[in-house]
Amino acid sequence: MARAGHARKENERAAVATPLPGTRPVGLQNEREAGVQVRKMFGRIAPHYDFLNHFLSASFDNLWRKRVASRFASILRNPDARVLDLCCGTGDLVFAFARETRRSRGTNAAGLIGADFALPMLELAGRKNAERNAEVSFLGADALALPFADSSFDLVSTAFGFRNLANYRSGLLEIRRVLRPGGMLAILEFCEPESGPLASLYRFYFTRILPRIGGIISGSGEAYSYLPSSVEKFPPPEILRSWMEQAGFKNVEHERWTFGAVALHKAERNG
Repeated sequence: MARAGHARKENERAAVATPLPGTRPVGLQNEREAGVQVRKMFGRIAPHYDFLNHFLSASFDNLWRKRVASRFASILRNPDARVLDLCCGTGDLVFAFARETRRSRGTNAAGLIGADFALPMLELAGRKNAERNAEVSFLGADALALPFADSSFDLVSTAFGFRNLANYRSGLLEIRRVLRPGGMLAILEFCEPESGPLASLYRFYFTRILPRIGGIISGSGEAYSYLPSSVEKFPPPEILRSWMEQAGFKNVEHERWTFGAVALHKAERNG
């Protein structure tokens, strides 16, 4: 455990000194190629994505999204609020927002938008939207070049998607651009538990068991090997906080859930 803790501290120091530009699947260094590869990868696993999310997380992913919605209920109950969920996948977080909106407003989810650059994911989100009559709008969009005017949204969120951006700084700056002054950013991401026996168990499951099960069911060993690798390389909450502040956010804070396996990062657009 001491060796693992030392390695994490070394990774944190390296991240401060030379921040990763963004996700890099194995063998890729070019930002454009990384984005293309990630888009293809998520497109391939789309048919199994919902089942594997729920199965591999023991349905904790539903709880996490519901909790995010509750944290931002004050925005969601505002009938004039506009909310953008980036890297929305099949729409589970924005549907959690829609449920919170309907519960608090007593009306449907006007003003909620989900965006993703993996079109097979959006096709599934559209079907779920029709079945639930949620009235969420979905569109294809790259998180690094959003088709929205400046200061368009009161809340921008992303659940387990920010980690997959090809350039983290560009992503934060683009999010800040489309947020209104005082608007909120919510990033829900995996992170490694810090210490203790549960941390060791988590790492064993996440690096040995999850990739095998995910690869067998989805038919894409690449995608479910990429998942633990990308989580390991992603900066801890303290480093992400400094990046968010540098990109023009204030009141940055985070809370860890489920033995520290996930973290919700919250921040307000500064100015």
